[in-house]
Amino acid sequence: MDELTVGIDIGTTSVKAVAADAGGDVQTRVRIPHRVVAPSPDRFEHDPQQAWVDGVLAAWSAVRAGADQPVAAVTVSAMVPSMCGVDSAGMPVTPGLLYGDARGQAPAGRSGDGPGPGDGFDPIPGADASAGPTEGEAAGFARWLAGCDGVEALWPAQSAANHALCGIAAVDSSTAMALAPMSDGQGWAPELLDEIGMTSGQLPAISPGAAAIGERDGALVSAGTIDVLGEQLVAPCGDAGDVLVMCGTTLLPWVLTDQWVEVDGLWTFPSARAGIMAVGGASNAGGLFVDRVRALVGDAPSEELLALGPDDLPVWLPYPRGERTPLHDAARRAELLGLHVGHTPAHVLMAGYEAAGFVVRHHIDLSGLRADRIVAVGGGTQSAAWMQALADTTGLAVDVSTEPCGAALGAAYHSRVTAGLEADISEARRWGRVSHQVEPRPAHAAASGGRYRRFREGTDR
Repeated sequence: MDELTVGIDIGTTSVKAVAADAGGDVQTRVRIPHRVVAPSPDRFEHDPQQAWVDGVLAAWSAVRAGADQPVAAVTVSAMVPSMCGVDSAGMPVTPGLLYGDARGQAPAGRSGDGPGPGDGFDPIPGADASAGPTEGEAAGFARWLAGCDGVEALWPAQSAANHALCGIAAVDSSTAMALAPMSDGQGWAPELLDEIGMTSGQLPAISPGAAAIGERDGALVSAGTIDVLGEQLVAPCGDAGDVLVMCGTTLLPWVLTDQWVEVDGLWTFPSARAGIMAVGGASNAGGLFVDRVRALVGDAPSEELLALGPDDLPVWLPYPRGERTPLHDAARRAELLGLHVGHTPAHVLMAGYEAAGFVVRHHIDLSGLRADRIVAVGGGTQSAAWMQALADTTGLAVDVSTEPCGAALGAAYHSRVTAGLEADISEARRWGRVSHQVEPRPAHAAASGGRYRRFREGTDR
C-alpha cells in the first residue's frame, strides 16, 4: 500500500491541508481560518503566530488524524513575499508582512523607517518609473522589520512553518529566489543585508529542490514551495493557448505560451511544464475584492445571480487597495459606475464577479497571445456565478478544476518527490482533473462587451 503525502498551504485567509494517495485522490482535507489584518489600504499583514505557526500545526494534526495510511512527507506552500521578525527562540515578535504591504516599497537607499511619499508599488518591469528606484518588497520588509525590538532573525512564512513542524527554519530555493535581490535562490546577498543591518546567519538556510530538512511524526518535512507553483503543478492544463486563472484571495491570470514574451505591465515566468511560459500577473480583483462586495451588499445564491438578465449591470473598477498587474498603482480605489435605482444587491454582486472576469480579459488582451480556453482553479471555483461570469466576459469556455485546494494538492505532490516516491515533478499533471465545463452564454457575452469597454475606459484613464 502506497503511503500518503500531505500538502499544507498558508493562504491569505486560511491554512488548507490535504492528504493524497499516489493517484492524487484526496483522502482527507482540512481548513483552518485565520485573520488578515488591513488597518489601512496600504497595510496587509498576518499574525504570524496564528497563521504561520498555530494554523499549520493545527492543520497537520487534523489531516494526519484523518489519514488511514502512514504519511511519508509533508510540504508547506505559502504566498510570496512574506516575512516576519522572530526572537532567539524562533518566536514571532512582529507582524507577518504580506505582498503589497507598503512597508515593502521603500526605494533603494532608504532607511528602515517605513514608506514615505513617492514610494513605489510592485517594483518590477512595467512599474511606474516616476516612483523612483526600488529594491523589491522583501528587502523593504527586511529594512522595516530589522528595526523592530527583539528581532534576531527574519523568516518568510514557509520558514516559520517549517520551524514549527521540525525545528528547522529552512526555506526552499524557489521561495528564496522570490525574495530577490536579497537572494538568488542559492544564497543571501551579504552587501544588501549589511545595509539592512542583518547577516546571512539571521536568514533561513536555503535548501534546494524538494530535499528533506527534517522530520515530524515519522514524516519527512521538505523546505517548502510557493503557492502559485503548487497550484500550477497539478492544474489540469499546461499547453500553449491555455489560460490558467487562479481564483483565490488574489486573482492570478496566466496565459500559457511556448515562446518567451515580455509584455509591459505583466510578468513572464517559466511554467511548471517544460518549454511553456506563463504570461500574466496578480490582481487584487479576486476574493479580496469580491468578499468586500459581499460584505457591503450581502451574499446571494448563484441561482439568483445567474437568473439576472444580460443587459443591465453596473460596472465595478475592482481596486479596493490599489492594483498590482497590469496597473502597478497602489493609489487606485474601487468605483461603481452606472448604478441606478433599479439595481438590487444581486446586480451589484454579479457586477463584482463580472469585474473579476474583466481583469482576466484585460490580461489576455495585453498579452497578445492565443487563448483557447480557461482553466479555473482555487477556492473561487466553488462559486457558479463567478465561473459563469468568467466565461461570459472572456467569451471562452471555462474548465473548472475538481480540487479547490490546488496549492495544497501541488504541495502534496511535491512531498512525493521529497519522500522518493517520484523521481521529479514531471508527472504531476496527472493529478489535475476537470470537474465540469462552463460555456459562455451568447447574450450575456455580447452585453458584457459594452461594459468591458466602460471598464477599460475607467481603468485606462
